[in-house]
Amino acid sequence: MLFRDRTEAGRRLAAKLTAYANCPDVLVLALPRGGAPVAYEVAQALHAPLDVFLVRKLGLPGHEELAMGAIASGGTRVLNEEVVSQLNIYEEVIEAVAAEEQQELTRRERAYRGERPAPNVHDRTVILVDDGLATGSTMRAAVAALRRQNPARIIVAVPVGSPETCAELEREADEVVCARMPEPFYAVGLWYDDFTQTTDEEVHDLLARAAEKEAMHQGV
Repeated sequence: MLFRDRTEAGRRLAAKLTAYANCPDVLVLALPRGGAPVAYEVAQALHAPLDVFLVRKLGLPGHEELAMGAIASGGTRVLNEEVVSQLNIYEEVIEAVAAEEQQELTRRERAYRGERPAPNVHDRTVILVDDGLATGSTMRAAVAALRRQNPARIIVAVPVGSPETCAELEREADEVVCARMPEPFYAVGLWYDDFTQTTDEEVHDLLARAAEKEAMHQGV
């Protein structure tokens, strides 16, 4: 039941997504860092371009584990209205945290993508890839933020996920592909032999390699 590593997991996941191979409107977006090696294999198998979609949680100051909302690539902000209203969180607090997280998001996008512009997702079929789904909070924020950029469809795709989380996300994404849904689930890392943390440099290199192959494919 174990994946050897994220590369093998990506190849296994790609086998579940063959319906999207060679489709000109398909774009594969990785949730870095761990989703990047998985998404790279998916993009290569489907002959689709690869990029990243970053999400940063907006934690309540002093209680950072409590999410007031999230910001994402493309300047989108999603607020947890229930938390904001129940705790009567001031707009200035949200703005201050969002500004700080935006700096980190911008830093990471530059580190990963360099000077390449972010892709336009409007009217495209977007496959959002991570290395697994436990609680799904990051993926949920990514779907909500991406939805505001008006893609044609959003497909969530992971090699392994909690059955409950995969089912819940089906209400938010247009399609959810969880290659494996073991029960009991416990944690994503348990289903990999090698779950070494992916580095910023690895994400950058995978994106650069994918962009180079895409340019060759397009004859640029």
